[in-house]
Amino acid sequence: VVEGGTIPYQPWALQKRNENRAKRATDDPLTKCYLPGVPRVTYVPLPFEIVQTPKYVVMSYEIAHARRIIYTDGSPHVEALEFWMGDSRGKWEGDTLVVSTNNFTDKTWFDGAGNFHSTDLHVVERYTPLGPDHINYEATIEDAKVFTRPWKINLTIYRRLEAGLQLLDYDCVSFYWQRTLKDK
Repeated sequence: VVEGGTIPYQPWALQKRNENRAKRATDDPLTKCYLPGVPRVTYVPLPFEIVQTPKYVVMSYEIAHARRIIYTDGSPHVEALEFWMGDSRGKWEGDTLVVSTNNFTDKTWFDGAGNFHSTDLHVVERYTPLGPDHINYEATIEDAKVFTRPWKINLTIYRRLEAGLQLLDYDCVSFYWQRTLKDK
């Protein structure tokens, strides 16, 4: 899903990614039951729910009971704080929700392959409906400390259509993730 096929790491950062990859079975933050961060939370293979109000959009994720509040009321980003899921502000461009998120911790990864970022990460997401059951998801990743240029991911989010579907209580067990990653 990476546009162009490769992530444009700076040389030192590519080496760190390779070190992360070698230790992914134990060092992936998900193996420790940490929040996945943004954008990873969107493509972890567990469902999530989107609720819209006049002042914000809430995304509730099954994984780790995570929640994101995306303020759409024009309020500014908070300053000088770090969050596992970042600080999100959104606006509408037609029917596309554009979300700017910053103020991240550097403790999350983009995936189980060791792709990482610094606290300077800035993510701009675009959620565009393709129909009643599909959303095009695009995320632009910017982090000048780690990457040589901004880069994008793009994927389709599918609505789950099972009758009675609900988010379940997800209780993370770290040894499960470690075993699952070792099997891959």
